[in-house]
Formats: sequence, C-alpha cells, structure tokens
Amino acid sequence: MTRWTQEAMEKRLVRYADLKGLRNAFIDARTPGSDRKENFTIIGPGVSENPAQVVHIPEPHGFNFGAARQPFGCTNSQHSHLTAETFLVHTGKWRFVFGADKDEGFLDVEPGDVATVPTHMFRGFEKRDEGTGFLAVVLGHDDPGKVVWAPSVFKMAEHYGLKLLKGGKLIDTTLGEKVPEGAEMEQPPSAEKLKELATPPMDELKKYAVTHDKMVGNPASPLAGPGVEEDALIGDVDSADGFPAGPIIGHWQHGFALRRLKLETGATVPLHARAEQEVIFVQSGTLEMNWDGGRLIMGAGDTLTVPIGLMHGFRNPASADAIAFVVRGAASPAAPVFAENRVAAE
Repeated sequence: MTRWTQEAMEKRLVRYADLKGLRNAFIDARTPGSDRKENFTIIGPGVSENPAQVVHIPEPHGFNFGAARQPFGCTNSQHSHLTAETFLVHTGKWRFVFGADKDEGFLDVEPGDVATVPTHMFRGFEKRDEGTGFLAVVLGHDDPGKVVWAPSVFKMAEHYGLKLLKGGKLIDTTLGEKVPEGAEMEQPPSAEKLKELATPPMDELKKYAVTHDKMVGNPASPLAGPGVEEDALIGDVDSADGFPAGPIIGHWQHGFALRRLKLETGATVPLHARAEQEVIFVQSGTLEMNWDGGRLIMGAGDTLTVPIGLMHGFRNPASADAIAFVVRGAASPAAPVFAENRVAAE
C-alpha cells in the first residue's frame, strides 16, 4: 500500500495563489470583450487550443477540473462542448448566455451557485459585476473533445490574426507563427451542424442550476454528523452512498457526482477512504484534510485531489463555516469505508 507523505500530498494540492493561467488559450483570445480572460487547467488535459497551457496535475481522473478568471465585462465566446460542462461560482456575478448569436436566453448566477450546461448547444459567459471573478469548471471525461465555436467567433479571430487548425491547434500569426504547409483549417459549423446544436427551452435550462440558498444537506450521507452536512447537487443516477439521483439530472451523462460539503466550526469527519476520485474545491472558509502521515490546511480557491483508497478525514479549524464542492469520479459513488465502524446519521 502506498504511504502518502506530506510532500507527496502537497503535490496534489493546487493553491489559488499558485494557479498559472493563459490569456490566449482559445481562438477568441483577442476578440473585443474576450481578450482579458484567463483559462486554467488544474486537473487533466483540459481543452485548451494552445500547447502553452499549464497543466497543474495531469493525472487522469475521468473528468477535467479547470477554471476561468475574468474582470467586469469580459466574455467567454459562444461555444459548444461534447461532454458535460459544470460551473462552480467561486467569486463574482456571472451570466450564461445561450445560442450561437447570444439571443436564446440567459441564466444569472452568483457566488456559491452551481450550473451545468447541456452538451451540443452554444453557450458563453460574461462577468457582470465590478472586479475580477473566478469560475471553477468540471468537464466530463478524460478527453472532453474539442470545442465547437460559433461562426461569429471565426470571423473575429481571423481579423485579429488567430487561426485554428483541424484537431484544435491555435496559430497566432501576430507572433510570426505560420500555418504548416498542407495543414487543414478548422471551418465554422455548417447550417446543418447549427441545427444539431439547437438550444433547449429556457424552462429546461433553469432546471440545471442550483442556487446556494437552495442547497440542502442529505441526512443519509455517510459523512453527515454533528455540524457536518453533505448536499446533493448533480447525480445522474441513485448512488451507493445514500444519495438519490438529482437534484440536477440532465438528458446527457455527466459521469461524475457533484456534492457540497459544509463543516461548522470544530466539526470533523472521521478517517475514511473512497473508491473513486475525489476532488475538493474550497468555496469559503478553512478546511483541514488529515491522514496518517500529515495534514493540509486549505483556504478559499484551493483545489485538492485525494488519492483513491487513502484513509483521510476533515476538520474545520476556523471560526467560520468551511464550505467545499466535492467532485466524485463516478456517476454512482460507492459508500466510504471508515477506519472504525460508523453508521450514517439518522
């Protein structure tokens, strides 16, 4: 059995202050309104079109975890994904805008909210309040496939010297980069393709978001206890750890479960191990993760990936609630195995 040292575990922790982003990760990097965004690939290869994108933890997880940071008024252009794209709003107020021409509805979200967008439809997002905001993003699968951009994005990119090759590689002609001889250029989606990427009705899209004030603890969670709650957010199917499907259930498969873990001051979760990947993103407060070998103190914006099978526990050592989003790397996560016999809270 692998013994996880303090040093080894610290390599699995990406602190917010240490994030390395990229401002020209995609073809829309210089278009007005999109030229000030930063993209981050925290876990997994991600979908960046620029090989200069830093990957903090490349280990396959069955999903990708990344982020976007944008100032007021900055937009992420209209695009479509082949796999799930789920947003965890860390800071700032945001608007998700739907349709190839941004005219098929929108959804407003704030810090602590969660929203997931169906596959095969156009979406973009913009920061709508003063200051800089940060969105954490979960993408389904180890290889989420390449982004499909709306036709307008190609037109703007061409004007600003950016070209996209088949396969998703970005060429920046303003830096002297040249399109390789014989290379095939990516083309805007055809009229037929645009029909395939139709936007669902807004009544449906609203079901794919949960505001922070509507998140409710599941008393059947094995982690529930004095001062500890685990809230269901995304569940494709009923899980083996006591969570029924939902509250967000899409017509597409996420392939992961999303929860919110909340610990009051001094609350603890005893040592336990999981059978699937577990990625923890601290939304607010201070969260301690401990194991036989050390402990890590995490703050807001930090991301940790916990090794499968590692006996670990949690504690809130601070005066404010600790709130974290947890991505579990299976549609139906297994029940945790505790170091000592323990039953779920009734």
